[in-house]
Amino acid sequence: MNFITTNLSGCYIIEPKVIKDERGYFMESYNEGTFQKGLAEPIHFVQDNQSFSTKGVLRGLHYQTGIHAQAKLVRVLQGEVLDIAVDIRPNSATYGQHISIVLSGENQKQFFIPRGFAHGFLVLSETATFFYKCDNYYNKESEGGIIFNDMEINIDWQFSDQDLIISEKDKGLPTLQNAKKAW
Repeated sequence: MNFITTNLSGCYIIEPKVIKDERGYFMESYNEGTFQKGLAEPIHFVQDNQSFSTKGVLRGLHYQTGIHAQAKLVRVLQGEVLDIAVDIRPNSATYGQHISIVLSGENQKQFFIPRGFAHGFLVLSETATFFYKCDNYYNKESEGGIIFNDMEINIDWQFSDQDLIISEKDKGLPTLQNAKKAW
């Protein structure tokens, strides 16, 4: 596996070694030992989540606060998404900055997002199956979120707002400035 550092401390793009032949392909998507060597901080995943969405669905930007904060390892099993991580660590030099990456079943890239980040994705293909590992259990009382079109963050979602499919809950999220503090 190749761990690629990003401009946001703790975020990594991970390119697994994919072995292809006439039967298809094989890859190791997760190996605890490899991840412990590749990441700056030790990680222990405790929960896996999966979602299926159609083109234009935007999920996010979500995070967990306090002792329930979550690091995530995200990937796309089928389809293609624009994946976004926003640094919401208040003392970070990159607070409020984001990174975007296209993840797909074709490119097999993965994205590691540490605790202290808001996360969201937009489905670019007709359908997408999104999978992620978390290092902490979900806690409803600790959930937080930031509105997808916050002008301070200024994410280019590559779709017009009217072409997005967003839950009522996500449409009502606050700006970064007014969001529940993650720490």
